[in-house]
Amino acid sequence: MAEWEANKAALEELGTTIIAVSVDNQEHAQEVKDKGLSFPVAYGATKADGDLIGSWWSEDRGGYIQPSEFLLGRGGVVLGAMYASGPVGRMGADEAIRLITNRENRRREEEGEAAH
Repeated sequence: MAEWEANKAALEELGTTIIAVSVDNQEHAQEVKDKGLSFPVAYGATKADGDLIGSWWSEDRGGYIQPSEFLLGRGGVVLGAMYASGPVGRMGADEAIRLITNRENRRREEEGEAAH
């Protein structure tokens, strides 16, 4: 999450909002947030919550949702998603910035073409 925090200004310039969700209780989620995160960190996610978004659920260590990341566009359209079944394979903030920038550039080009 530190990478997302480090890139927060660039992401905000693109009109994005970062939100994290954890299976941790409020106290542990706050400890993570207090390490320098300025974006919201929700807590108490359950297996039912993970099932709603199609996440992998691991039963070890008391149960937890494997990393699941989403880039949502205007109107809640999923532009990109990443589901992990283990600790490897997380979406990088730099990748999100490239995807959003490219999509916004295409949108502006299409709007410019439609205006002519």
